[in-house]
Amino acid sequence: MPNLTQRLILGCALLGLLTAGLAIAAHRALAAAGLTHLAYAFGVAALLIAAATILSVLLPIQKLARDTQRIAQGNLEHRVEWSSKDSFGRIASELNRIAVRLRELRDTEAGRRQMEFQLSDAVLQSIFEPIIVTDGKGHVLKVNQAASELLGEAAGDRMALASTPGGDKILNAIRDAVSMQKAVAAEDEAAMLPTRIGQKERSYRLRTTPMRDSEGRLLGAVTTLEDVTSLQDIDRFKTQFIAIASRKLRDPLLHLRRGLYAMAQGFSGEMTALQTELVAQASQDAENLDDLMGDLVEVAELDSGKREMKIENIRPLQALNEARNRFLDEAAKKHIRVDVQAYADLAMVRADRRALRSILDNLLSNAIRYTSEEGEILLAAEESKNFVQFSVRDTGRGIEAERLKSIFDRFNPFSERGTGLGLALVRRLVESLGGQIAVESRLGHGSTFRFTLPVAAVEEDRHPVEVG
Repeated sequence: MPNLTQRLILGCALLGLLTAGLAIAAHRALAAAGLTHLAYAFGVAALLIAAATILSVLLPIQKLARDTQRIAQGNLEHRVEWSSKDSFGRIASELNRIAVRLRELRDTEAGRRQMEFQLSDAVLQSIFEPIIVTDGKGHVLKVNQAASELLGEAAGDRMALASTPGGDKILNAIRDAVSMQKAVAAEDEAAMLPTRIGQKERSYRLRTTPMRDSEGRLLGAVTTLEDVTSLQDIDRFKTQFIAIASRKLRDPLLHLRRGLYAMAQGFSGEMTALQTELVAQASQDAENLDDLMGDLVEVAELDSGKREMKIENIRPLQALNEARNRFLDEAAKKHIRVDVQAYADLAMVRADRRALRSILDNLLSNAIRYTSEEGEILLAAEESKNFVQFSVRDTGRGIEAERLKSIFDRFNPFSERGTGLGLALVRRLVESLGGQIAVESRLGHGSTFRFTLPVAAVEEDRHPVEVG
């Protein structure tokens, strides 16, 4: 279908042809009457009228179209000049009003964005913690005053930042957050590890959070450096105190347990039923206290770095069978069935044998404690990529949903009769070995604890080849 201009041209052409036809007819009539000069003048006038009609319609439309195009292209300062008050004049007036309104909206939006930028920049600069803002590729976009004072000129340049002490850790944290598109939570053990930045003898921990737009697209990341020097000193003092106190208390506790054992065996003479009950209860409490001391010492060793891991290759099936054998008698008292499910040729894991034993013993002990009589416990292992996933599943009473979030915290109230440190110790040991731990549970449907350990690298056997 022809556009408006083409239709106007066609209409004007038809009008011109009609005028020409009338002119020819009039010319013949005048020529027949002997008025030849008048006939020629009438024909020329008709053609001029047709041409003027075409030009008077098309030229204003083309001019109006050019003005509209300039405004549409963003030239909001342009004005449509039109003196007449006809339909074209009204169109020109409305176009001018639209341009003014668009310019006002543009200026208002630009002012608002400028104000928002200034406000966000002021907020960023007012934060006393060092903050680095980067784009999706890790390039530094903005740093606040605290980051500039701490890192110097290197804070604003990625290449310079990489060469400063601690700069590689900052870039690695940014790279990980951007690649995983996941924030490093403050509760994360990895986020709690201090790192030294710059020349100052201060310790910081990194917290990196990805930034996204309203549609969820990744824009970059915000990295905060939190000064934890004083917290680290307090935590070090606390760890030393716990370690010393635990060791000092273990010897008196050992003597107490020996005395209670002697009384329970009748070496101090015959006791009444009430005395026997009191001694049995005291022995149980002393045993729980000894477990607490052991957990405290082990956690203190992990926190202080004194716990040395002797990494070796371990067969998952062997570790699970040994754990099952250690708790067979305890499970038999409650008529609990303990099964092992793992292939004999499962890939070996790289772990500390003592740590793996402590992990499995804690999980299996909890499973037996919270599984009712005639229940079942399954110890399993399966390979997944570069890890072997171990699991301890029971048919016990399960764990409340509100407790699952803090199940691995220290002194967690999940264990009413335990030390409250067992699962926290398990998590620390698993992470120290390069793995992760998780739990799934519902009330009345039992619990499943899963943890991973890295697979041992396969050593290739090389045999000499004779040439010739």
